[in-house]
Amino acid sequence: MEFIIKIGQFLLSLSLLIVLHELGHFIPAKLFKTRVEKFYLFFDVKYSLFKKKIGETVYGIGWLPLGGYVKIAGMIDESMDKEQMALPPQPWEFRSKPAWQRLIIMLGGVFVNFVLALVIYIIGSFAYGDTDIAASSIKGGFLIENPLLTDLGFKTGDQIIKVDDVDIINRSDISKNIIGANSVTYKREGVTNTIDLPVDFLGQLSSSKDRSLFGMRKPFIVNKVLDTSLNKNVDIKTGDIMYALNGQPAEFYDQIEPILEANKGQTISAIFRRGNMTVGRQLIVDDKGKLDIITSASAKELQSLGYYDIVRQEYGFFESFGVGATKFKSQIVSYFGQLKAIFNPSTGAYKGVGGFKAIYDVFPSTWSWPDFWGLTAFLSIMLGVLNLLPIPALDGGHVMFLLYEMISGRKPSEKFLEKAQLVGFFILIALVLFANGNDIFKAIFN
Repeated sequence: MEFIIKIGQFLLSLSLLIVLHELGHFIPAKLFKTRVEKFYLFFDVKYSLFKKKIGETVYGIGWLPLGGYVKIAGMIDESMDKEQMALPPQPWEFRSKPAWQRLIIMLGGVFVNFVLALVIYIIGSFAYGDTDIAASSIKGGFLIENPLLTDLGFKTGDQIIKVDDVDIINRSDISKNIIGANSVTYKREGVTNTIDLPVDFLGQLSSSKDRSLFGMRKPFIVNKVLDTSLNKNVDIKTGDIMYALNGQPAEFYDQIEPILEANKGQTISAIFRRGNMTVGRQLIVDDKGKLDIITSASAKELQSLGYYDIVRQEYGFFESFGVGATKFKSQIVSYFGQLKAIFNPSTGAYKGVGGFKAIYDVFPSTWSWPDFWGLTAFLSIMLGVLNLLPIPALDGGHVMFLLYEMISGRKPSEKFLEKAQLVGFFILIALVLFANGNDIFKAIFN
């Protein structure tokens, strides 16, 4: 079921982004009376899952979900239709249109990607608001288990104060600012210190089996005792909170698990909080180091018990425009920062480049419309920025040659454009193989 939910979100988001991106090319092409021969979701190599011709355009769905395309007559693109290009230019062809019209057609897809992300952020701010956790309110500090972080000197229980010079107000501020950061400031037992991150921190993180950063500690709050548990006859009630085990502090799982592991097959003492009372119990640890007690608590319950404060911010209709624009700008800056890190070999960030599996993995295992739209907005920005890269075969490559033509007054020859398109195609194939190869490598070796 989890796979169905994740793949459903992945395909819906991908399809939405592809169709709208291609509409960004299709609409201005039609406005400028340029013939569009095909409009496809996914690639139709050899055959199509569906196709129907309406007017002069064939609309279809291909079988290869690596993107989509519109085939514009008289344009040197991935179709490499040399026969058409060998014929005399026609008034309804792309190559016959003024450079400024061709530029608008080529920028249309990216424009739609950015507008879509902005609209999602605005509507999402109005409909859902923002929910976060106040970083200073997190009881017991952060859970830090990644060897990369512990080797640098971080310990579970640390309160994260700053990333570089940015104050950490809410929990999400850490993930927003950690990419490309040089240092992290933390507080431990009232003492503040700063740890410098290595230049290749992102590369090390991407290569490690554990990619967790600063997580939330999980308290031991009883939900029920399993019928198969050795402790089924012990007086333990739903809502009991463990805070000591075998005479040691044991409020969180990271404290409890080592104690249980060291006492397999033993009976140990436990102290629980039950409302305003404390109760002591003797618990039996089985041979696997388990108590077979189910624990759980909702976010609201954890807040009411003082484990953290949930920060909920709602916005009015007009206020949402400013909030959405700020989120859009922040995400654009963040993604350019990621690209900068990726293209700098010393950071090792290129090791974290992923393909379709990496995108699939970011979707949650339960359906959440706020998460779906937030991820779709981010992917829309990602698609827009990547398409702006000056690589032939991408929109940015076409734009680069059009700008050259508009500035110099000289149009590159069709032979040159054909060769550039071929080079760009091989670059794209190499990038796709590298990104998806990274996914395969991580799946096998991590």
